[in-house]
This record gives sequence, C-alpha cells and structure tokens, in this order.
Amino acid sequence: MKSISNKLASLLLIAGAWVGSAAHAVQDLPGGPAVNQLNLHPPVTKIAEEQHFLHWMMLIICTVIFVAVFSVMFYSIWKHRRSKGAKSANFHESVTVEVVWTIVPFIIVILMALPATKVLVAQKDTTNADLTIKTTGYQWKWGYDYITGEGEGLAFISTLDSSHRVMSDSGNVKDAPTDYLLKVDNPMVVPVGKKIRIITTANDVIHAFMVPAFGIKQDAIPGFVRDTWFRAEKIGDYYGQCAELCGKEHAYMPIHVKVVSAEDYTTWVADQKKKAAAKLDDPTKVWALDDIMKRGEKVYAANCAACHQANGKGAGPIKPLDGSAIVLDADHVKQIQVLLKGAANGAMPAWAQLSDTDIAAVATYTKNSWSNKTGQLVQPAEIVAQRGK
Repeated sequence: MKSISNKLASLLLIAGAWVGSAAHAVQDLPGGPAVNQLNLHPPVTKIAEEQHFLHWMMLIICTVIFVAVFSVMFYSIWKHRRSKGAKSANFHESVTVEVVWTIVPFIIVILMALPATKVLVAQKDTTNADLTIKTTGYQWKWGYDYITGEGEGLAFISTLDSSHRVMSDSGNVKDAPTDYLLKVDNPMVVPVGKKIRIITTANDVIHAFMVPAFGIKQDAIPGFVRDTWFRAEKIGDYYGQCAELCGKEHAYMPIHVKVVSAEDYTTWVADQKKKAAAKLDDPTKVWALDDIMKRGEKVYAANCAACHQANGKGAGPIKPLDGSAIVLDADHVKQIQVLLKGAANGAMPAWAQLSDTDIAAVATYTKNSWSNKTGQLVQPAEIVAQRGK
C-alpha cells in the first residue's frame, strides 16, 4: 500500500512539473489569444465590437429567462408539494395567459433579431473597399493576391515558419515563443483604418479564413468565390487559423495579419514591388547547376520540407524523394507535371502558383540532393513548355 502511495506521489510530482513547465512556456500573445482567455478576442473592428455586444446581450437575456422560468418552476414544485397537502387545481385554459406567453416571447425574439440582422447585413456589405485581397487556401498555406487598391499586383504565399514546424515535430516546446505555430514567413499586411475586402477561394479542399479579432470567418471553397471584409482600427499583429478541417496539416495553417500605418504600408508596398521586380526571372535564362541548386534549397525548405522532410525521406504516407524513381528519371516531364498539377488525389498539392524558375530550381535540387546525385539540371524553359499540358 505504501509503495502504491509513493508511486502515486511520484506521478503527481511529474504531472505537476510538466504542467508547471507548460504553464511557464505559455504567454499572452498581443492581439490574442491570451492565457486563460474566457471571453472572445479583444475586438479591433466595429463589426467585432458589435458581435461582442450581441454575444453578451443574448447571453444575459437567455440567462434571465432561464433563471425566471426555473425559479417559478422550482418554487411551484416546492410550495405545492403533496406532502404539504397541496391538491391539483382543476381549470381550463386562460386566453389571457395564452396571449401573454405568445406575445412576450415574440417581442423578445424581435428585440434580439433586429440588432443581429443589422450586424449580419453589415458583415456582407463589401462595397466601396479601399483594398481587395484574394485569399486562396492551399494544403496547407495561404496565398494572397492584392487585386485592387494600393499594392495592386502583389502576390505571395504565406507559410508557417519552418523553425516552428521543426519544434512541433520534435515535441520539445518548452522554449516555444509566444507566437508558436502562428508565425509565418509572409504575413498579410494592410493599412489601419481602411476597408479591406477579402475574396476567398481554395485550390484543393475546403478551407476557412478566420481572424477572431476582426470578427471574420469565411469559407474558402474550390471553384467558388466568396467574400468578407474588415476595417482594423488599431495597429498591431493579429492572428487566426484555417477553421475548416482540411487535412493532416490543418494545424499548421496559420493566418497572420499585420496592420500598419498608412505611411508604413506605402513603404511596404514599394519594398515588395522592388522585391517582386527582382524575382522576375527570364524563363529563357540558362542556369548553372550551383546557382539553381542554391535557389532550389530555399524553395524546398519553404514549401516541401514540411511533408517530405529536410532529408527527403518522407514520413508515413508521404513518399520519399530520396531515391524516388520519378525524381531520378532523366525524362523530367513526369516530375514537372507532378509539381504543376499535384498527385495522389490532392495528397501531393499542385505548385503551379510558384514561378517557372522556382519550380525548375526545386526539381533540380531534389535531383541532386541526399543520395540523388544525378547531375541533372531542369531549366525554367522546360516548366514553361509543360504548363497547360
């Protein structure tokens, strides 16, 4: 008995130490979520503020009704119990009571529906937007295309920071940062105080774009275009996640929206356009192996390593690239088509959104890394020739 008590005490100490270390690692994240957060995220848009008001208004009304109804019910049960000699009354319906308990709930429902309808209509009013961003869900990342407004023409992919994925895979999260599994390489950047229209769609399966601080959640459905909007009234970093179960990497599909001042946004746009211009490679350029390998290593780390691993060995159902017959094949067509169109019914996503040079670079990298020392080089012109086939 004593040994059992000692073992139980040891287990409790271990559990306490684990909880303590876990609690120590968790901190409030600016923009939410917060430790022990019970309420909704602090709102930074008018819509989110109105959603908070509706939430509490309806909760209070429902609580008052609940308390009133059950108080009367329990009072009646106790006051008129049989042990006190109470006898049931014999009466027919009362027209007055029938009218009252029909009209009163109707009025309550109307009083709740009017402000709710107003907010719902406002949520769908995407007209007169200052900036329109097309948001495309991929397995498992987000693509942002700035369609109209300042920054028109910018486009990039937003992916979970690779160091966070490595930390998650290792299981050692005692030194996890406050933005663990929410940090991305390219956040969506928008100006404060401007109406931002978000157009959602998806490349493969259903995703959902959700940022709680803005009060927005919109499904992204393949083949459909839907929209929502927000106007952030406070500068800062705000986070969300895909809110639709979209596959095994669903937990690694964060959203980071960076709200900046109008001046900082203009500076960011100018900087991004310079970077975009620098990346406009000539698809007819003939690359040397060493140069395209360096670029391919970066493309692989940002887009492929999460599934195929940095060592190219794959994991579980993910097939290895190291030693793969498709990768080793001197005829590059099949590998290029897999990169452009995906494979295995979407398990391997399409990467057509990458540039011709990036696809050529990552194909070359896989053909010459690990044990795949083929010496083969895929040129961007080969990707151009295969697009659309």
